[in-house]
Amino acid sequence: MNWLEAIVLGVVQGLTEFLPISSSAHQLLVGRIFFGNDGGGAAFTAINQLGTEAAVLVYFWKDIVHIVKQWFGSLTGKVEKNDPDARMGWLVIIGTIPIALLGILFKDAIEGTLRNLWITATMLLVFALVIMVADIQSDKRLENKQTEKDLEHLSWADGLKFGLFQALALIPGVSRSGGTIAGGLFMGYSRPAATRYAFLLAIPAVLASGALQVVEVASAGKDADSGSWGMIGIATVIAFGVGYAVISWLMKYISTHNFRPFVIYRIGLALVIYVLLATGVVDAAVHA
Repeated sequence: MNWLEAIVLGVVQGLTEFLPISSSAHQLLVGRIFFGNDGGGAAFTAINQLGTEAAVLVYFWKDIVHIVKQWFGSLTGKVEKNDPDARMGWLVIIGTIPIALLGILFKDAIEGTLRNLWITATMLLVFALVIMVADIQSDKRLENKQTEKDLEHLSWADGLKFGLFQALALIPGVSRSGGTIAGGLFMGYSRPAATRYAFLLAIPAVLASGALQVVEVASAGKDADSGSWGMIGIATVIAFGVGYAVISWLMKYISTHNFRPFVIYRIGLALVIYVLLATGVVDAAVHA
């Protein structure tokens, strides 16, 4: 890795992690087209993702602190167990179970076979249509002046369903936010509510996954593709700054807009990848 690659991949991570367009798809594509790898190596990927997740922690800091405080309070009896924030703590835990179990069970496939760009392009296309259908349903509810669910209406069953949709993002091209938000829209939640919960739900999954990868890489020795820790550090800082700006923009955007522009972008990107693969410009196979 060189400094240019670190900076570019940091920007790509920050721009795409929270938009429903799949950060993993963009990291794979940019890495293979311009740098001949899958995005900088294991150490780079793990720590870079922790950088963008830190942006979520900072943006939702007050909410997160209150949720954690109320959750612990409910364990000690100082807070009622039906307290909304205490419930949210449990719901985030429950929603994290599917991606944790499936991530462990299919770890080899996730890090190997599923990183094939034919699969990535297909998932970009398929989930573009899934998000579009979910978005249309939300539009119809608004047009018919039907009440959409807020996070106060989040049930245990819905929390688990959200988690199942999030788990689909283990396949590159799906998008963690895209899959989770689409699931929320299908269940009748508003765009702001589904997006907010998608970000909160991602916190334990990404932090745990990133921490485990960092431990694995540290125990095995830093992989050669990752470059110096200085490069990894600057990329992570860039990912954090860009990611924070994207979160702030997206939370305002979805209060008055739908997700159709992202659907169009996903379809276009999928078609571009198909052309690049068919013409041999980019290799579909996993790179070291």
